[in-house]
Amino acid sequence: MKTCLIVIDVQESFRHRPFFTERDLPAYLQAQNALTDGCVAQGIPVLRVFHSDGPEVAENPFSQASGQVRALDGLAPFEAAATFTKSRHSALVGTGLDVWLTRHGIQRLIISGIRTEQCCETTTRHASDLGWDVDYVTDATLTWDMVQPDGQVLAAADIKTRTATVLQGRFATLCTVQQALDRAAA
Repeated sequence: MKTCLIVIDVQESFRHRPFFTERDLPAYLQAQNALTDGCVAQGIPVLRVFHSDGPEVAENPFSQASGQVRALDGLAPFEAAATFTKSRHSALVGTGLDVWLTRHGIQRLIISGIRTEQCCETTTRHASDLGWDVDYVTDATLTWDMVQPDGQVLAAADIKTRTATVLQGRFATLCTVQQALDRAAA
């Protein structure tokens, strides 16, 4: 089955958000870099997706004017087969990504990136609904703690567990980095 890796929103913009913390970043980058390197070694196309929206002013870290819509420091460099810029949560909305995937005969997507429960999960659900098989590599996604409506903190680890629970068997196959690479090689 022809596969590609999608690296979603792994960009410097997040360092400029009030919730950003380095706490889980080293483990995430290790997993993301291993996944990317493994895909490159197998000849699997790696696609890069950036998020850019909001006012085009330097103060908005998700605007092109900020200079922060670029690869996150610590992400190993790779030659992207294609790069897409999105302004919605799903990488499949208005980017041409779906056209690229169809033209290249891609049947399975490996999803990784930032944020676990937001753009990665939304893209996974959307891709599944459009007919792609999706491997979701939880270790190669990153998120941060969030404040719930009642004011309590929801830990990033709990967000990742919740995301895995709702995706597994419905929208994706949950994989470790090694499992995703093994499935792609099979």
